[in-house]
Amino acid sequence: MAPAPWDSIPPQDTLFVLVTGANSGIGFGIGERLIDEFLTTRPLTAHLVLIPTTRSESKSALTVSGLREHAKKFATTSKALRSRVGPSYNPRDATKRVHILSVQIDLCQFTSIRKAADQLINGTLTSVYQDDDFFESLEHVKIPRLDAVIFNAGIGGWYGLDWPKVFHNIFTKGLLQATTYPTFKGSLGGHLTKPLSNTKSKAANEVMGEVFCANVFGHYMFAHRLVPLLQRKADVAKTLNPGRIIWESSVEPVWKNFDLEDFQAIKNPAAYESSKRLTDILAITATLPACQPFVKDFLQIDDSEKKDTAIVPPKQYLAHPGIVQTTIFPLGAFLFFWYKVVLYLVRWMGSPWHCVTSYNGALSPVWLALEQQEALDAAHAEGSKWGSAVNRLGRQRAKKDEVEGWGWDGKVESPSVTRKITGRRPDAVDLTEERRIEFEALGAECWREMERLRKEWESRLNEV
Repeated sequence: MAPAPWDSIPPQDTLFVLVTGANSGIGFGIGERLIDEFLTTRPLTAHLVLIPTTRSESKSALTVSGLREHAKKFATTSKALRSRVGPSYNPRDATKRVHILSVQIDLCQFTSIRKAADQLINGTLTSVYQDDDFFESLEHVKIPRLDAVIFNAGIGGWYGLDWPKVFHNIFTKGLLQATTYPTFKGSLGGHLTKPLSNTKSKAANEVMGEVFCANVFGHYMFAHRLVPLLQRKADVAKTLNPGRIIWESSVEPVWKNFDLEDFQAIKNPAAYESSKRLTDILAITATLPACQPFVKDFLQIDDSEKKDTAIVPPKQYLAHPGIVQTTIFPLGAFLFFWYKVVLYLVRWMGSPWHCVTSYNGALSPVWLALEQQEALDAAHAEGSKWGSAVNRLGRQRAKKDEVEGWGWDGKVESPSVTRKITGRRPDAVDLTEERRIEFEALGAECWREMERLRKEWESRLNEV
């Protein structure tokens, strides 16, 4: 095992971030934005270790290369970076503080999840660089911890546009609401995957909802296995923040999208929205009392440990990228171009959620990964959904978004307050105490079922 550049650096001057599905779209934008904001906000001696995941070695190589090119260009052209250092600024000093390594993982194959987690915890990573002296080659380096994991990867399960619903949405809701909360994405139920199909086990033909597995459950299994890298010993936690699990949701899901009786959205044609509603429920209720027995199992928390040897578990946060144009939704080149035009038009009409580009959409998850812990705690960032928001001029900020059954932060607000908040669904209903209690109960049921499924599939995986 070779020494890594960060081995001789104080832990508080290093940041280790993993991003799933980082080879394109919002995931790649998250990687770009992490690099830019880290270099412009953290101390000039700090190092970023960015770990984008993809599904193949070839995609990993392209992703690492693309992110390095972005870092090189940013370091060379950024006026903000140059002004921080002064006349002696050398862009190579900046890029050599950015280290990019990739891991391959298929979230619908549980042996792949086990292999990726084991490589991160017990193995080493390699990333060779030979073009010039902007970056260092890394060979067989050890990852000591993870400060944040951003669960971005996912699939939509759509086949294209349902044209009658396109026109119905526009004429009944208007262009702004139709492109913010669309119901015209054509999809069919019944998407299935076999998470152990690449094995010879008895469970090789067992099936699971594909969109549910790719968007939620695969990440859930991965997070459970990564807990050793995300948790902190009590004495270490005094100087090093607990790890952060950042779940990525969507602006779209509402209560009706999710059905406990169809937990994996196998029958539900809106499987994507169902998976994102489940993501909202899990992340929002993770700190609530009714969910704690299941959350503790998930995060491997042992209440019997003494205070001086206790473990500080990772914190869980929830983000969404707003409305972004990516290839997750299948459109031809002609429609892809005009869809982008429409998104900019709707932003000009006043929508706070139309970020349009992947880089803009990356704001909220990157903010949750980089912000100081004290600031997140002061903003009560846990238990809220943070969206990437933008105004007509393109200025951005992280903005709390409403979650049906929870509101913005679990508080029952006066209608005189809620009706002034921008970015609400036109059919949003103000939170009541009864609905909030029902939401917490739903959270407990969801956490119970997720833990039941995890243990069931872990048992099957252990037989392989």
